[in-house]
Amino acid sequence: MSAVRPWCIDGLVVVLAAVDVAVALWDAGGGSAVTVTLAALACAALAARRRFPLAVFLCTLPATLVLDIVFAPFAALFTFAEQSRGRRGPALCALLFALAAVLPWPQGGVAAGEGTWTAVNFFYTLATAASPVLLGQLVQARRDLRRRLVEIEEAREHERLLHAQAVVAGERAQLAREMHDVVAHQVSLIAVQAGALQVAAKEPGAREGARTIRRLSADTLDELRHMVTLLRASGGRTRELTPQPTLADLDRLVAASGIETELTGTLPAELGVPGQRAVYRCVQEALTNVRKHAPGATATVRLWHEADMYGVSVTNTPATRPALALPGSGQGLVGLKERAELLGGVLEAGPTEGGGYRVRMRIPHENRCSAGV
Repeated sequence: MSAVRPWCIDGLVVVLAAVDVAVALWDAGGGSAVTVTLAALACAALAARRRFPLAVFLCTLPATLVLDIVFAPFAALFTFAEQSRGRRGPALCALLFALAAVLPWPQGGVAAGEGTWTAVNFFYTLATAASPVLLGQLVQARRDLRRRLVEIEEAREHERLLHAQAVVAGERAQLAREMHDVVAHQVSLIAVQAGALQVAAKEPGAREGARTIRRLSADTLDELRHMVTLLRASGGRTRELTPQPTLADLDRLVAASGIETELTGTLPAELGVPGQRAVYRCVQEALTNVRKHAPGATATVRLWHEADMYGVSVTNTPATRPALALPGSGQGLVGLKERAELLGGVLEAGPTEGGGYRVRMRIPHENRCSAGV
């Protein structure tokens, strides 16, 4: 509709100019062929006033000399003033119109019937011609002001974005420092103590447990190093926290969990990386919760796939000994739910009839190749 509207306006302008010419010819008792031709040229030229405003205005002056018309020259004058960046051009055109309107002419003109040309008529006509000029300049100023307001708003939005990025960068840097100075230090102490325990322990089981703690501490320090690097590189290109795990890493995850776990089932080999990552994180979080909240329990990890869905379920038995009071954020299952929803799937978690707990993630097959999660 925006492409049709200007043509409709131009057509209406031409029609109104023709009506103005017809009224002027009626008042003048008709006109010669030259007068009618010049008037028709002035009306027809208005169709091109947007592209050639000055030329169209000049085309209306001959008709103004021979006939008492105002609409056609005023429409052309308004368009020229609206598009002109200077003020001298529109002012000069208004002066030309005033001269053409009051100059004596054998066949017409405002003063032609009276045969005189007075300064009063000239200044009155010039003041009248100033109206479309001022209106055109006002429309131009309003359009420029609107454009300027849009630019100011865009600049302010960009400034707000930069400020938000600066705040986030500061928070990321602070978080990186805290992780490096506090968390990494504590995990390093755990690794050192585990190494000392591994050397001093007499029983094979104790040495194996100390070795596992030391290995997990080293892996945690490696992940912390990657996370600190990512946090410090705020505002840069998106980077992965660590080399992202796949289904091939599930066996190692289950073996290192410290829980008696049975891994059953398979998933399609062509499963996309986001889907594999979601399944891995689901198993990782579920086994972590078993260690924290159900000490001594056993777990079953079942991978499954159907015609339109695939997923994983992790079920554990009830705890056999009291759970230790370990700190937790409560965000693990929330994060898994968000991962599933991003892939178009769902996450279900809740207690089982036997007193255990089950976490199940289901993802549609059409998301095998979804963009990263």
